[in-house]
Amino acid sequence: MNVTLRQLRAFLAVTRTGSFTLAAESLYITQSALSGLIKELEQVLGVRLFDRSTRRIQLSEVGRGIHPLIEKILVDLDGALDEVANIKALKRGVVRIAAPQLMACTLLPDVIAAFARDCPDITIRLIDCAVESVTSRVFSGEVDLGVGPERDPNSDIDAALLFELPFHAVFHRDHPLANAASVRWAELASYPLITLQGQFTERLSTDLHNAMRELDLNPNATVTFMSTALSMVSVGLGATICIPYAASLVRLYGLRMRPLVAPEVFRRFYIFTRNGRSLSPAAAAFRDHLSRYVAEHAIFSAADT
Repeated sequence: MNVTLRQLRAFLAVTRTGSFTLAAESLYITQSALSGLIKELEQVLGVRLFDRSTRRIQLSEVGRGIHPLIEKILVDLDGALDEVANIKALKRGVVRIAAPQLMACTLLPDVIAAFARDCPDITIRLIDCAVESVTSRVFSGEVDLGVGPERDPNSDIDAALLFELPFHAVFHRDHPLANAASVRWAELASYPLITLQGQFTERLSTDLHNAMRELDLNPNATVTFMSTALSMVSVGLGATICIPYAASLVRLYGLRMRPLVAPEVFRRFYIFTRNGRSLSPAAAAFRDHLSRYVAEHAIFSAADT
């Protein structure tokens, strides 16, 4: 049985207007074309749907029986098509993002606020988590995309470069190195140092050792969150290391941020998505917005801190 949407819409139009002429006008087709659609539908179903006379047209007994069913089918279909159109037009949708805690409290709120101004009907759900769990949340499908520093290659995860930035040192304003234009790693090593636990410091130590074999990080303290490290720096317990995208948080603590050189060590940050899983229009729009925001805003300069 090959029933078409055009036939069903023609059936409802005639039922609604009680006239082939008016029904044809409402569908913007000729009366002969409308009559042909009704005839085709009756032939496919093998029943008469309308009783015709010279004075009026009315539903047959079978037509009255199937009319509510056909009407519901088309209402549901039109609702589904409207929903797809709204999603495509970014009038509706939810985007789930996983990001490390530091990025979630510095860069991403500004990005999300700017996106909300352009797409107010899209809901953004930000999950702040440990750096190590960003890609696992992407892989599990818990989030649509993740943002974070480079990870070991994974064939199931696609990584698109978002930005690359050098490490900076963060000092109390009274620290001897706070007013320097830049700070050498060897100079920083002469003072108490507070670093983050886990892969952040492990990767940095490896990079430094590869560049200068005689230079190793020997922190006086290691903590889980950058906010803890900055709090310790703010009371004079040492210096710490971070990436310039955290400049807004550094300013909040009233600290100074200075570029680290000799060597200059960079860290890359990526947008992570699951291979073989297409993004929703809303998620794709946010991904593109994030990339544009980073490219267009001078948000990573630490010169004024």
